[in-house]
Amino acid sequence: MEPLTGEGKPLAADKDGENEPTITKDPLLKQDMGALNEEQATDTEEHAKSEPLCNRDVVREVDLINVNPVLDTQENPLGLVVDGKHISIQKDLSDLETLAGQGIGDKKQCPLCPEERFRPCQIHKLLKHLQNFHWKVSVEFEGYRMCICCLPCLHRNASQSGGEVPSKIVVHYHCIICSATVAKRRCEMLSHIKRHINKGETEVKLSAPTCRMQEILHESNTDVQVLPNFNTPHKSGTFFNPKMKINRQLIFCALAVLVEERSPLECLDAFGSTGVMGLQWAKHLGTSVKVTINDISEQSVAMIRENCALNKMKVLEKKGEEESELLEEGEEYVRSVEVTQVDANVLMHLRSFDFIHLDPFGTSVNYLDAAFRNVRNMGIISVTSTDTGSLYAKSLHVAKRHYGCNIIRTEYFKELAARIVICSIARAAARCNKGIEVLLSVALEHFVLVVVRVVRGPTQADESIKKINMLIHCHWCEERIFQKEGNMVEENSYKQLPCDCHKSMPGRSAVNLGPMWSGSLFNTGFLRRMLFESVQHGAEDIQPLLKTLICEAECTTLKQFSINSNPSSQEESGVFIKVEDTREGSANPGKRKLDLNQIATKRFKSETTRNEHPPFYYSIHRHTIGGLNIPKLNRILQYLSEAGFLVSRTHFDPTGIRTDAPLATLTSILKKNSTLSTTSQSSSHQETSVKQEKTDLEETESVTENSNAVNKCETEK
Repeated sequence: MEPLTGEGKPLAADKDGENEPTITKDPLLKQDMGALNEEQATDTEEHAKSEPLCNRDVVREVDLINVNPVLDTQENPLGLVVDGKHISIQKDLSDLETLAGQGIGDKKQCPLCPEERFRPCQIHKLLKHLQNFHWKVSVEFEGYRMCICCLPCLHRNASQSGGEVPSKIVVHYHCIICSATVAKRRCEMLSHIKRHINKGETEVKLSAPTCRMQEILHESNTDVQVLPNFNTPHKSGTFFNPKMKINRQLIFCALAVLVEERSPLECLDAFGSTGVMGLQWAKHLGTSVKVTINDISEQSVAMIRENCALNKMKVLEKKGEEESELLEEGEEYVRSVEVTQVDANVLMHLRSFDFIHLDPFGTSVNYLDAAFRNVRNMGIISVTSTDTGSLYAKSLHVAKRHYGCNIIRTEYFKELAARIVICSIARAAARCNKGIEVLLSVALEHFVLVVVRVVRGPTQADESIKKINMLIHCHWCEERIFQKEGNMVEENSYKQLPCDCHKSMPGRSAVNLGPMWSGSLFNTGFLRRMLFESVQHGAEDIQPLLKTLICEAECTTLKQFSINSNPSSQEESGVFIKVEDTREGSANPGKRKLDLNQIATKRFKSETTRNEHPPFYYSIHRHTIGGLNIPKLNRILQYLSEAGFLVSRTHFDPTGIRTDAPLATLTSILKKNSTLSTTSQSSSHQETSVKQEKTDLEETESVTENSNAVNKCETEK
């Protein structure tokens, strides 16, 4: 069956040969959805006083309210589903008028509007309201018209309304194909239908909106039940991204390392969504962790509870219910998980945790102060930032607004993003008189992950703040260097750069970027322990990445890589940590606190003496020489290593090289070991052949001239 327009004609195919849904082309419709029928605005004087929101305002609300459309998880009121479809989906206007005429009395109620929005009125005014508002902006597909609905099927999220004011009814549409509730402007509904057509989903499903297809995914021995459109956060209330599996495994290994140091731990997943990360913690680490999964969305909390039941996890409402609940139903449930529904800032202000993971939608700067407020000493905070548009220098004004940093697009933009996030974390920790030690920094295509250890004390906070500096970046050759500390203002700070571009180029040849983190991005001992835990728990996806990170932290090549086979004794920041001793001493909280403070002091003292990896990296393709074929990347690493420089590959860029060699030295090594390309060789061969022909012609001409001169002399004699 082909989708029809208002005139009963099939839709015209677009450029790709696919059909597009169209808005109803009624003869009375000559305006867009923002048009206003003046007759409806003057229904009754009482209605105008009690409901100042006229049709234009209602339509404007559809266009301007920025809410996340979610699927209806609550059962629809009685009478909203007729013949397997929502009452806002009808074939003809007469069917909608029939529904309107079923009321009792002279005044009729609109079937698609609540009483507080549109009061009962005479039947002729109600029919005008249905035709000029609901029917005008309907979207047609397969002979059905999806009218705009104002019933309380969808409410404004509690996070956007503050959780204190009552939720506001949002004008929306009901999809006839997937029973989704789309709560945005009309063009969003058209795009929603078009996506179904592009996927080949053109079958009309006459089913109730509550009968939703749910899919069960399996990851790391954990089952997760998700809703339709689970990979697009603005299409469903919950969000599950399979591409973030590496992120979840990295965080799990970091928590496993902390469990080996001391246990039990109180862990918090502040933005649970489906709860997959917290369930993996509780399922694999057992009684060593007390997991709390939090989310402010009611739909996400409901989905977390369902996933807990799916994985045989006991849901705890309060912190003190754990022992009694486990004793009563210890045979039925394997583990227990605490599920809360509060604002993440409020929860982190009220309770203390040993491990906190922040993964909000977008930037995480709004939650850093609360995270550092009550985190325990030597605890770990992991921050996942998905606002790559601002961090990767695509939206400079957003980066300036969120992080207070001046950045531009450079060849090392991913490492720049990681250092900017660490700078925000260090500032938030310093405001709470706490210092940080960076354990892990990863910047991939979809996210930026930073894992830090928290150390209490104003001295440690001052040491962390000292590592926040400005960066001087050359526009011409892309050389970079951190600005030297000092209170004196230099006349030309660009002279600190190793290059001479400021002498040969007129005007400003460089720019100041930052402020940003200038310290180390990795901790070698912690990464080695993470690699061991990944082998123990079967996290094979992140093992190549962890090996690359270890080589990058030590600034060595992969051939020289070796892992310590004894995981109970690992060096971290110049301090050897024995896992067995710390676990035995964890029973005595006073002794453990003394040992942790001593370890923290040694860690920060050794921080200045140990060798750190060079900051930033060079992209080989950005520094190639025209007409030359550069050698393979491993060959370049070998040449730099033989020259006496530290060199390694980087996970930020597959063609990048992290080295302490200056850019001029790198360019000279590339030029020395490069060969002529085939095009340059052919062009040079042509040039030499042309020159040879010219010299031959010149020689023949000179010979002929000499012979002619000899002949003339003989004739004269």
